[in-house]
Amino acid sequence: MVNIKYFLFIFILVPQLYSLDFKVASYNVENFFDLQYDKTEYKKYIPHTKTWNQTSYNKKLKNISKTIHDLDADILALQEIESKNVLKALLKKNPSYKYVVFHKKKDSAIGLALLSKFKITSKKVIVVNRFNKYSRDILKVTLDIDNQALIVYVNHWRSKRAAESKRIKYALALKRDIDAQENNDYIILGDLNSNYNEYQTFQYDKKLNDTYGITGINQILNTTLNKNLIHKNNILKHQQNVHFNTWLELDKKRRYSTKFKNNNNTPDNILLSANLFDEFNISYIDKSFNVFKPSYLFKNNKIYRWNSFTKNGFSDHLPIYAYFSTKKQNYTFKKTPTIPNKENTINYLYDIEHISNYTIKDVTVLYKAKDIVLIKQNNKDKAIMIYKPQKELKVGFSYDLTVDAIDEYNGLKEIKKISNISLKQENRDFQNLFLDGNTINLQDEKFLNNVIKNVTGIYKKRHLYFNNKKIRLYFKKGIKKPEEGNKVSISSGHLSIYKSSMQIVLHKEIDFKVF
Repeated sequence: MVNIKYFLFIFILVPQLYSLDFKVASYNVENFFDLQYDKTEYKKYIPHTKTWNQTSYNKKLKNISKTIHDLDADILALQEIESKNVLKALLKKNPSYKYVVFHKKKDSAIGLALLSKFKITSKKVIVVNRFNKYSRDILKVTLDIDNQALIVYVNHWRSKRAAESKRIKYALALKRDIDAQENNDYIILGDLNSNYNEYQTFQYDKKLNDTYGITGINQILNTTLNKNLIHKNNILKHQQNVHFNTWLELDKKRRYSTKFKNNNNTPDNILLSANLFDEFNISYIDKSFNVFKPSYLFKNNKIYRWNSFTKNGFSDHLPIYAYFSTKKQNYTFKKTPTIPNKENTINYLYDIEHISNYTIKDVTVLYKAKDIVLIKQNNKDKAIMIYKPQKELKVGFSYDLTVDAIDEYNGLKEIKKISNISLKQENRDFQNLFLDGNTINLQDEKFLNNVIKNVTGIYKKRHLYFNNKKIRLYFKKGIKKPEEGNKVSISSGHLSIYKSSMQIVLHKEIDFKVF
């Protein structure tokens, strides 16, 4: 007799064992135009000219097609595609994508596309501003992933030629659509022209910050709450729609998809909804986010962007990608991490992005200027800056104190808020904690926020030239700068960084002498 219960058990078990993993990617291909004149082209891409012709088009097609082929994503969002003609040419070389959506606003030069190996069940255009010719729409695509729905929002926000208020309009349009739906798995991706920590990187830029510190990516889409970035371990605890930015999974030095003036930028983003971390339907595969960086996308250690004159190159952006699954994931990060009691060091602050109620002990105040204090524990460990410190901190004294907030501005770590200041003792030998600029590599970031002494050289073109080396000198407002060719000797300079370039900041005139 056939055991019906046995077959029923097998029938239930098999679907649970089966799962599908898939790859989602985004790539700004940088101005891929066709050879048909539409009168909307950028000047460099008018067809059949010296800078854009059949040779240019063929090379660009070959290069971008190779990147798409090697990236091998199951779902791929593209930005800066001019037309369906370009898309058809790319698909001819990458025939595995059976489902495609393209959208371009009327009279716009470039558009958006989504290429998929999975069936597209619906598509929608989210209008950001129908009356502004520079405004681009958002593409909303719903896909069937093994009978489970996944929504993908494809974006290309206004560039940073415009202020932040222009990008906030994109975020608000997205938020309205997201808030109108319930319990859907969705991904926001594309070129948002916003860093993952935009609220920090733009705050001192008057041209960008016309919104009193509010950004579209961080405060409107809630990748931050109360100026703290949303992390995976608590994403399901929030009442409002929050999003995890996958850039947080990479070490800080690896966080870039573009570079500008040697400064790392993250305009391309993959933002994840909280539902992608629950126990139902589609889930994010932990720590799967990365940047696609084959050697051919680089030349002379720089991103190999398209060059209209040499008629070669790829894009000024690198592709980004992440993996997802229809299988339930066992997330180890759901346990709240604890801080080891043995830490209590400045070094630990360089390994994290936000913290509160963290005690550091026996820190000596090395230097104090108008808005900063530099502190250090010993010569083996790192130094750090306290921004706008309490007046009670005095040079040459050591303290225990509690760190309540940290920040980073253009690559320089800083403490933003402290409390529970406890005076320990006077340290008469505090200058022994200064670093001799002749015995260390001033280009090594591990020495950031230290006080530098004993550096003498010639001042020329905003740099100090010494011992066949050079480093930028930055003089705080109100300090008289040396004349070109003067000899300068630094007795107490602040080793700092600005947009990936090392520099010595001179806060006071007594920090240096001119000969």
